[in-house]
Amino acid sequence: MATHNAFYAQSGGVTAVINASACGVIEACRRHDDRIGKVYAGHNGIIGALTEDLIDVSQESDEAIAALRHTPGGAFGSCRYKLKDIETHRAQYERLIEVFKAHDIRYFFYNGGGDSADTCLKVSQLSEKLGYPLTAIHVPKTVDNDLPITDNSPGFGSVAKYIATSTREAALDIASMCATSTKVFVLEVMGRHAGWIAAAGALAGEGEGEPPHLVIFPEVAFDREAVMARVDEAVRKYGYCVIVVSEGAHYGDGTFLADSGNTDAFGHRQLGGVAPTLAGMIKQDLGYKYHWAVADYLQRAARHLASKTDVEQAYAVGKHAVELALAGKNAMMPAIKRVSEAPYEWAIEAAPLAEIANREKFMPKEFIREDGFGITEACRRYLSPLIQGEDFPPFENGLPKVAKLKLAKVERRLPDFTL
Repeated sequence: MATHNAFYAQSGGVTAVINASACGVIEACRRHDDRIGKVYAGHNGIIGALTEDLIDVSQESDEAIAALRHTPGGAFGSCRYKLKDIETHRAQYERLIEVFKAHDIRYFFYNGGGDSADTCLKVSQLSEKLGYPLTAIHVPKTVDNDLPITDNSPGFGSVAKYIATSTREAALDIASMCATSTKVFVLEVMGRHAGWIAAAGALAGEGEGEPPHLVIFPEVAFDREAVMARVDEAVRKYGYCVIVVSEGAHYGDGTFLADSGNTDAFGHRQLGGVAPTLAGMIKQDLGYKYHWAVADYLQRAARHLASKTDVEQAYAVGKHAVELALAGKNAMMPAIKRVSEAPYEWAIEAAPLAEIANREKFMPKEFIREDGFGITEACRRYLSPLIQGEDFPPFENGLPKVAKLKLAKVERRLPDFTL
């Protein structure tokens, strides 16, 4: 069979293990050099394809590619750039096909979340309309764990491990000082509409009275009076209160507790600042001394504390994406299937992008405690396997080693294109 080139790109917020997926894709392509020639990476995601800003991955050594498995961030640059509908922005899609034709690219691997799945699906549809033989496969990634069909999303397990660990460690700090100092600690975590990361914080405690004492989910409307009552109860009963709150916490009318009033490139409301907002309420209503923290980028970049399960799954979806493409599958995504819970076993199955793009998976009701401030045992059984195992990166001079790539650029063959 003829040999053609492949394109790989990263999209959206990066994770501690997205480069493990890149490693899986690239190493699988190299094992199939009878079918796949060069792998080109888009510099800064899909923007790299539109502007013909391509990286020649064949210039990287096997050792450098292997090192991606333990390197956080997006090695080739990611972006928040959503392709609009085909009818009104047809020129962008046609430009993609022109670039692919110019570089004999027949395999398209896009590594991202729900919006990226939508982009991958649209690229597949247009290539079919234009009669260009392109196989498009979406490689799942999102710390929010909100992709449908797949049991969990690569990137989430490591964030869950980091948040659960940080909650437990910070709680010990507060407990040791609460008699004469801080009474309340608030940890803000990511999660716009889905409370999966906040739920992971609840893994820090295993019994009655153990922190966190409250988890505030986007799936449960925020009731200030009820929250304050629970905070006060915890402080009086245990001497202190630890709270994990999702950035997407909102009132019954849908208004976010912390809304900057801006939107990102995907059209999502820009959030952040719910921790100080909530802490301010506690000070105003209860008068307790507080501290707050925002996990922010730390939670998604903490490769030093990555879940071994997460690393293995991230690599596997990259590898299987290539296998799906070579098997002639198109507009598909390798999804994780939970085969068994005890012992935990998983497998990869193909899922159609039409059932994934622009859809979100929220915390099911049976995972949220009846009072709305914690997780159920069913949720604990779901989350626990995802944070298991350690996959420490190699260290040098006391710091984790990361991949050092050449990022050699491919010579442009087409005129410039304005986004």
